[in-house]
Amino acid sequence: MSPGERMECETEHVNSVPPPVSAVRRRTVLDALRRGAVPEAGLDLFATGLDRFEAAIDAEFDTVASGGAVFKAVRGEYGSGKTFFARWLAEGAKRRNFAVAEIQVSETETPLHRLETVYRRLIEGLTTSSFPPSALRQVVDAWFYTLEEDALADGASDADLSVAVERLMTARLAEVSRHAPSFAAALRGYRKAVSAGDESSAAAVSAWLGGQPNVAAGARRAAGVRGDLDHFGALGFLQGLLVVLRDSGHRGLLVVLDEVETLQRVRSDARDKALNALRQLIDEVHSGRFPGLYLLITGTPAFYDGQQGVQRLAPLAQRLATDFTTDPRFDNPRAVQLRLSGFTLESLTRLGIMIRDLYVHGSGNGDRIRAVVDDAYVADLAKAVGGALGGKVGVAPRLFLKKLVGDVLDRVDQYPDFDPRRHYRLTVTPTELTATERNLTGADEIDLEL
Repeated sequence: MSPGERMECETEHVNSVPPPVSAVRRRTVLDALRRGAVPEAGLDLFATGLDRFEAAIDAEFDTVASGGAVFKAVRGEYGSGKTFFARWLAEGAKRRNFAVAEIQVSETETPLHRLETVYRRLIEGLTTSSFPPSALRQVVDAWFYTLEEDALADGASDADLSVAVERLMTARLAEVSRHAPSFAAALRGYRKAVSAGDESSAAAVSAWLGGQPNVAAGARRAAGVRGDLDHFGALGFLQGLLVVLRDSGHRGLLVVLDEVETLQRVRSDARDKALNALRQLIDEVHSGRFPGLYLLITGTPAFYDGQQGVQRLAPLAQRLATDFTTDPRFDNPRAVQLRLSGFTLESLTRLGIMIRDLYVHGSGNGDRIRAVVDDAYVADLAKAVGGALGGKVGVAPRLFLKKLVGDVLDRVDQYPDFDPRRHYRLTVTPTELTATERNLTGADEIDLEL
């Protein structure tokens, strides 16, 4: 998915930016917004409207950290904040010392019915507060270090440390080995290669452990494993990964399956397999097989409610059933599904004011920026962008923030005589819209005077 398609923002109340804001966090957010993307970090700076979910999510993270597991589904139309919510949740997970992996479900790259591919994408995107993707080797190295420390604490000597570590590894992976014995075998092969200084073999075994296909046969033989990871082995490997994460000091793993509504566009046989795989994952989470896992999926209402989505598989529909007939103000954040509402012109304006204040924070031109890009101008720009997109304000946040930061605030900051009301004409062309935005608005080139 392109950066543009990932730009969705939460619609609830946004107020003033809480000082102090570091220059790095401020720059990270603004750089992403001017590209039309969801920032990778700093989302809490303009996500205060998510406070209605915080208590329930805190409790769920505590459940996962204490050895439980949680499944959650988020629903919302394009622009309602699904990707933003997932990134915000991921930031919170990392602050709690969780590992995180975000997976984009797609028909060609990551079909949900092929769990071995889902696991591979999980490992490729695995990140922690200390390590960028893929963090698998760092996590495994930390795990073996922990085992050595535990063995020494139990009285093992340097001479028999290797035997003691092997004994601890066998004990801690006992349950995993019932389902995926090759996971423990690969870890042993990896440790053997590292100890021997054989980096090429260690890298190959690590790749195999991460679900990568076509690993050299020699490396697999040396590690005592055969073939490639399959659909059923993937669940066992996920179980093993959770053990390794827990023992290496992490409190759990957040996995985000984003855009599951793409299942509606695949062939009916593949769709049925994918829906059943999702049902299987939910059941495994609830069965207690994956202690330490927080699994989140995101999708549109059409996916959850339509006959080409969840409703196609009755057992899955039953597991995801949530009452949304009441006023959204009284939605239950503890329910299996969470509902995100779309933007209004008022909430879009509040978001723009929030971003302007973030831009001003620490800027030497703060007074001028606030005077020229005042609240009234932000409201006018929000209204104009929404109008350029056929009046569909819910589709506007990505483009609105991109225009506000890159076209207006940057120019006001750099040019002392620039006045957006006199020198800037909002232009929206089809080429700068995402495919989803074009489909939802049918927008052609539009010039608007502000």
